[in-house]
Amino acid sequence: MNKDELAGKWHQVKGQAKAKWADLTDDDIDQAKGNAEALAGKLQERYGKTKEAAKKEVDDFLKNF
Repeated sequence: MNKDELAGKWHQVKGQAKAKWADLTDDDIDQAKGNAEALAGKLQERYGKTKEAAKKEVDDFLKNF
């Protein structure tokens, strides 16, 4: 999914992202605003993941859309 598609589907995606990553706050998800890199950064902060692991997890999650 490219950046434009993600931004367009963000309202659908953010509910499922909140369900998948319960430690992310609504503010964390809202701050990502459809940006996969920003979402990966939030995963790094909240879950202590490496940059590569967080990016892979977000990419795998977004493949379902």
